Amino acid sequence: MLQINLLPGAINEIMASAAKSGFLTKLDCYGLMAAVLDDSLSTEDRSTVKRLSYFVLRGWVQVE
Repeated sequence: MLQINLLPGAINEIMASAAKSGFLTKLDCYGLMAAVLDDSLSTEDRSTVKRLSYFVLRGWVQVE
């Protein structure tokens, strides 16, 4: 089984990048997917992922 480890602060970096540019790259999406599958996320990180999903759903952030 492949083990995926996120870099510390990666979710916050993705959020900052999406807020600045208005876009999520495919690499950002894969990082978020790995974060969702990781059971050790803090509640703050989990909330950030949910917020980013909501922004995409509303069209405020677009996926490249």
